[in-house]
Amino acid sequence: MMKTIRNVFCIALASAALLACTATEATRGNIVEDYRMAEIVPGVSTKTNVLQSLGSPSTQAPFDENVWYYIGQKTEKVGIFDPKVVDKKVVVVAFNQEGVVDTIEKLDAAQIDVPRVRRKTPTSGNEITVMEQLLGNVGRFNKPKESATETAGPNGR
Repeated sequence: MMKTIRNVFCIALASAALLACTATEATRGNIVEDYRMAEIVPGVSTKTNVLQSLGSPSTQAPFDENVWYYIGQKTEKVGIFDPKVVDKKVVVVAFNQEGVVDTIEKLDAAQIDVPRVRRKTPTSGNEITVMEQLLGNVGRFNKPKESATETAGPNGR
């Protein structure tokens, strides 16, 4: 009887350990599926058709409201490890002045180069160490101000 309970407990513990390592997927943004892209026909589809097929865009071009971007990624996390990107998609839909699709293209997300600037923003002030901060206030404390009862004297006058 004791052996059976111990075996059941060991199996339950092993199952819990295996389930804790199950991968968790997360989707961020709007990942456009290929069959949805096929519904958009350049020269025929309008902004309304694109909204119905692909949904709202992730963003629009900053200086041209006729260029829409659909950006999305899928990540997978196993256990306590950091999530890893499994799939990235960037789709660009460009419209002409009449609101009809001019081009639709899928960009290779691995080749998109976003420059990173590693400069520091200069700030005014002093750069002091921790010790200077701790010892800098020694002797700078103000005397406590006297209260009204102390200045009146012992009789309160």
